[in-house]
Amino acid sequence: MRWLAVPLLLASTAAVAAPKTVTPLDQDWQVRIDPQDVAAAKAHPRAARWFAATVPGSVQQALIATRQVPDPFKGTNEAAIQWAGLTGWQFQRTLRLTAAQLARDHLDLVFDALDTFATVAVNGQQVLTTDNAHRQWRVDARRWLEAGDNTITLTFASPIRTMQPKVLADPHPLPGEYDSAFGDEPKGKQTSPYIRKPKYDWSWDWGPRIVNIGPTQAMRLEAWDDARLERMLVRQVALNDAEARLGANFAIFADRAGPALVRATVTGPDGKIVTAEQQVTLAAGNNHVTVPLTIAQPQRWQPVGYGAQPLYRVAGALVEGGVESDRAERRIGLRTVELIRGDGAFGFKVNGTPIFAKGANLIPFDNFPARVTAAKMHGLLADAKSANMNMIRIWGGGYYLPDAFFDAADELGLMIWSDFMFGGAVTPPDAAFRENVRIEAEQQVARVAGHPSIVLWAGGNEVLSGWENWSDRKAFKKAVGADEQERIGTGMAVLFDRVLRQAVRDFDPAVPYWPGSPSTDYEGPVDTDAAGDRHFWDVWSGSKPVANYLNSCPRFMSEFGFQAMPDLATIKGFSGTLNVSPTDPVMKAHQKFLAGEGNDRLLFYIRERLGEPKGLADYVYLSQVNQAQAIELAALHHRACRPVTMGSLYWQLNDTWPAISWSSIDYDGRWKLLHYAARRFFADQVIVTEHQDAATRVALVSDATTPIAARWRVRGYAMDGRMLGEQGGDVTLAPLAAAEIASVSDAMLFGTVAAADSYGVAELFAGDRLLHRRLVERALPKDIHWPDPGLSARWDGRTVTITATRLARAVMLDFGATPAQPSDDGFDLSPGESRTIRVESTATPAQLTRALTLRSLGGRP
Repeated sequence: MRWLAVPLLLASTAAVAAPKTVTPLDQDWQVRIDPQDVAAAKAHPRAARWFAATVPGSVQQALIATRQVPDPFKGTNEAAIQWAGLTGWQFQRTLRLTAAQLARDHLDLVFDALDTFATVAVNGQQVLTTDNAHRQWRVDARRWLEAGDNTITLTFASPIRTMQPKVLADPHPLPGEYDSAFGDEPKGKQTSPYIRKPKYDWSWDWGPRIVNIGPTQAMRLEAWDDARLERMLVRQVALNDAEARLGANFAIFADRAGPALVRATVTGPDGKIVTAEQQVTLAAGNNHVTVPLTIAQPQRWQPVGYGAQPLYRVAGALVEGGVESDRAERRIGLRTVELIRGDGAFGFKVNGTPIFAKGANLIPFDNFPARVTAAKMHGLLADAKSANMNMIRIWGGGYYLPDAFFDAADELGLMIWSDFMFGGAVTPPDAAFRENVRIEAEQQVARVAGHPSIVLWAGGNEVLSGWENWSDRKAFKKAVGADEQERIGTGMAVLFDRVLRQAVRDFDPAVPYWPGSPSTDYEGPVDTDAAGDRHFWDVWSGSKPVANYLNSCPRFMSEFGFQAMPDLATIKGFSGTLNVSPTDPVMKAHQKFLAGEGNDRLLFYIRERLGEPKGLADYVYLSQVNQAQAIELAALHHRACRPVTMGSLYWQLNDTWPAISWSSIDYDGRWKLLHYAARRFFADQVIVTEHQDAATRVALVSDATTPIAARWRVRGYAMDGRMLGEQGGDVTLAPLAAAEIASVSDAMLFGTVAAADSYGVAELFAGDRLLHRRLVERALPKDIHWPDPGLSARWDGRTVTITATRLARAVMLDFGATPAQPSDDGFDLSPGESRTIRVESTATPAQLTRALTLRSLGGRP
């Protein structure tokens, strides 16, 4: 590749170039079974004839839309769609071209994603083959196109059947992720590790198996002449309070040598414009031109809670013969990011401020990515911000998210940790695979570089830690022998330590790189409390007590989680009825942990902490209380461990389909009690209480950048409302810090009253303003004699005021099958306390009034 940035000394004599034109190719597509797949065509004759398809999209979506298969998100329908992923397909449309279009030097077909093994034909002539769903593909199709109607055909092979002969012939195929429940792949012989497409398509422990096939992102025809902009990157060269120095880096592809002008314009959040341009002589082939820009008194982008989110728009133009022949535009933010390292530490500094990361892991928005709207992505991120989150980790088993996602994160001030798309499987060691990934990584990093929300690129999810620690990987290494083990291990090291790291260095150098999650960046054992980031699954997956969250202070907890049922309205939506139990087939079908037996783990933890559920509604309530309390305990402990611990990201924020899972927001957008709790335990200032060994440890945490004058107290109460003891005092909360403030003995706080008959209330105030409050439990909730709270509800339109006569623990507004979202839920009420809640719903106020059941741990049926 030849890079030039040569000042032009002679006047241009080139012919005037016409501007590039772009024709979207997202309409009028049809699809059918590939006629070469004779067996599938015979088994599914309707699908063997052309039928309508929405593009971007997948064949599975087209089959659902035309009712050739039932909706796999409903009931137990998942099995009925499996044949589509085992079949070859053709998509086709007509493209009409004019003589003027054909007069252009180049007519490029551009595909942002083809999933996965595709052949593109123009008028019956093969012009392109693809093998990576994460890459953009481009082909100049001018010589195959003609005036009038042209036929564009996309032929897709089944990804499973394409790779399966190789996998079945290997006595030791690469360890993968989740085995198929449908018999299309033998146990332990997965095709997923070998194929560059979203890993969750093969199913996960929270989602279905839907192996999508089709043009899943936008397609277009680009017409141009002498040269075009391959990409524009904006590099932040230096940043201080006086100025920001940027470099607008243009990659330009030219047919022939010749003069051109390259212009860059920056528009600031205040509307001020800075323009710079450079005249160059382009060489035939690839060119790299840098246009320097300087912004005076730059405005820095800050994470939410630390300042504003000003954004700059950079426009680039390629000018040939005085005519703008191509242009590019992107929005950027100015900020610095530093990874906190040294002695095992791991955390983030943004603009020099060490920030405790509070947030959750994001899985794909849907099993059908093409139908995810910008509004849905923005809405989910806004919900994360509403819960006082400041970081979202994009998990590596899905797909690279579109620009609209990062635009939303930029606007909301959310920091984004972005995995490369590796979900846990061992990667092939061959050089061709790594070269395919190199192109993928460079394209994807370059596409979103400059978004200030992106603060980390990570190599993937649990690939390296699995290779090091998991029992099936250890068995595989023993089976293949030392030489093959070294070859595979070295291949992964080259991929994650060199190929992906270099892509970040080359295309987004202002953002740190981390070779995987969990990782120590090759500095020692992975997935430990001592160094790097941690995935902790002893609780839930390991069936350990929830209190085990308190046993240590990890450096950065990037995964930990606890399941809960979704609301009854969501269950009704996928099951069609509420006359079901957690052991019914439809409930197991939407519970993917332990191949459908995960509801037993839910029941295990409910019985361990809260007692025996009485019916489905109580089961849902107790599971959500359990989830909220478990994650609250862990997240507050992580925050109290600051600065040893610098992040707490729970698993998981969302769902890809209606599921029983670890999410805090279900597929229908309904908040579980955990998400309401997160708004409290991720507040800027919190009081942390941990009861152990007949004493309550009290710590105070502040994320503010300045000291705060505060007052704290812990009071002990008997269940009849009598105050038994109190301790507290005035304190100055240090900025960006946590401090243990006291250890209060049970004798001081509760006297001789039994643990089952008492509770504590810990509160933190700034002046008269309550910053945070939480209850202290001296025993497991099931062993405490919670009183019947005497709850009442007074409605005023869509607003309801809840009042408790006695202590109300974990109040839930349960609307049954009526879709509704309260403004607060899962809260505690002291005796005599009231809380007014706004309820968002399509139901009428009268319907909401009839539907409401108030639940709490006291007075359960």
